[in-house]
Amino acid sequence: MFNPRIQNYINNSGEAQAKVRIMELENYVSSVAPPVKTETEVKAKPFIDVLKASAPQEKVFDLSKVDKPPTVFGSLTKKTNWSKDQILDLIDKTSEKYGLDSKLVRALVRQESGFNPNAKSHAGAMGLMQLMPKTAEGLGVQDPWNPVENVEGGVKYLKSMLKRFNGNVVLALAAYNAGPNAVSKYNAVPPYKETQNYVKSILAQYL
Repeated sequence: MFNPRIQNYINNSGEAQAKVRIMELENYVSSVAPPVKTETEVKAKPFIDVLKASAPQEKVFDLSKVDKPPTVFGSLTKKTNWSKDQILDLIDKTSEKYGLDSKLVRALVRQESGFNPNAKSHAGAMGLMQLMPKTAEGLGVQDPWNPVENVEGGVKYLKSMLKRFNGNVVLALAAYNAGPNAVSKYNAVPPYKETQNYVKSILAQYL
């Protein structure tokens, strides 16, 4: 065992070296990753100031004046409470107005929406006769969720398809589903399984 003077020297020397090593480590860590300020030292900047600081050369938009979302064609939340009898009566009257067989229009509406005026397809087709937004707009339909406007537009469109294909019901129905260009391309029901089943289903109800 060392005498007290030597032991004291060893102890003090070891402590001193340890302190130096600790200081070296702290300095190294500080140089690599500056110490994080405490919550009381940090003062959050407004978001708009952060934007200005990150993009000083660009115009900073006033977030309170961002344009409103575009108006959606029709009301996707509107619910129309029409009975089936009312819908059938509407179909009959509209068919008569445009000189179409109401039985054919009924069969088409059954296939398209099941007489549900609030029906909406994954593709965005709306209402009883499942009008697409662009089709509805072209037909002058302002509110495709309104059964009167929807049936009026759908019947007008079906009549135009019958006229285009010289009264051929099969081709007119195919055009209603797949579009007139597809029917004209093949000069027949297009070879699409969905369209072929669509036409067969309506004809089964109609004939």
